[in-house]
Amino acid sequence: MKNIKVTFILTLVALLVLSSVAVLAQDQTEVRISWWGSQNRHDRTIAAIELYEELNPDIDIVYEFQGWGDHWTKLSTQAAGGELPDIMQHDYARIEEWVNNDLLMSLDGYLEDGTIDTEFIADSSLAGGVVDGSMYGINLGNNSEVFTLDVDAFEAAGVELPAVDWTWTDFEETAIALSEALGYPAIDANITTDQLWKSLYMSCCDQWSYNADGSAIGYDDDSYLVEYYNMLLRLQEAGAMQSYEENVAMGDQGVEANSIVTGNASIAYFWSNQIVAVSNAAGEERNFIMHPVPRAEGGQPSNYIKPSMFFSITSQASQPDEAAAFIDWFVNSVEANEILEAERGVPVSSVVRDALLPELGAAQAEMFRYLGIIEDNNSPIRPADPAGHADIINNIWLPEFVEPVMFGMLSPEEAAQILREEADSILGG
Repeated sequence: MKNIKVTFILTLVALLVLSSVAVLAQDQTEVRISWWGSQNRHDRTIAAIELYEELNPDIDIVYEFQGWGDHWTKLSTQAAGGELPDIMQHDYARIEEWVNNDLLMSLDGYLEDGTIDTEFIADSSLAGGVVDGSMYGINLGNNSEVFTLDVDAFEAAGVELPAVDWTWTDFEETAIALSEALGYPAIDANITTDQLWKSLYMSCCDQWSYNADGSAIGYDDDSYLVEYYNMLLRLQEAGAMQSYEENVAMGDQGVEANSIVTGNASIAYFWSNQIVAVSNAAGEERNFIMHPVPRAEGGQPSNYIKPSMFFSITSQASQPDEAAAFIDWFVNSVEANEILEAERGVPVSSVVRDALLPELGAAQAEMFRYLGIIEDNNSPIRPADPAGHADIINNIWLPEFVEPVMFGMLSPEEAAQILREEADSILGG
């Protein structure tokens, strides 16, 4: 009889537990999220999600993740079937297209009522998520172009570090002084990149490589591009820049092969989020500092803040309010970002950055310091690349402009005219 009573009590307890779990499950709100990235990103994001669920037991976050290409393939299929998640990780190059297809929700209301708090986020860090005057994506990390300087090489050469607002004239004079003192080229030849072509006209003329609607070249006068390449030719001839021939022969071997890493240059161009890889490859004993891109004489800053990626709420979201609350926490929570460790770029919240700084290594700390400078000293971000950009870079910029100029087969003036005519043909055609 006693065993029957014990069995009955245990059964009753089990039923009560199962009932409680069922009630809890019914009370939970399911929020779906999808992102792309590496395994490191997946692990960190999942850990952050688990913390959020712990803090918010009424929320159940169902996540999906995949690589870059699979992310867009999968979400495009979901969009066609009306099955997009509540939150999707988005990219600057694609956000306008998704907005135009009515697949993303405006976040303006959530910013206005404080659900997504932007008090400690600079306007320049938010601007990339604005399409047609409304916010559609919250920036998850800042990035910007940078010239990395080898401080020890400058000291050995007896050359002073340039001012933060240095000009291209300062750049040329500094490179020549360094190379004369050190006996090797001061600059890696990667400054022929199309990324600098894009931002070159921001400083002098408040223009961009393409016009606002992506239908033509965006600047009025080729002379500034011509002068930039005349400067590169002078530097190459003076031995102050690695020859373009050497650069081509090296191929794309990653940052580990960059001349500043191997000690064969003292100035190199990168994106700011590459400094950790550069420092790791060069060794902890190396002393690097990050400087903005030089500007035109009397011009505005050449740098702009580029969002690494966004979180957006889709127009098919079933739980947009809960999605907005999660995005706010992901961006503004120190606890969340201690887990994420700036893997998506420098956090946009100044409060989060200040909290993380004491825990950072030297390279990460320098990246944070640099992005802080650029936040207060930048030009507005320009529209995303037009559809013909890849065609222009692969079939015109490199083979018909950069290579003929740097190998001395065409003058910068001749090549600039070809670039304009053929790029306009692609963009307008």
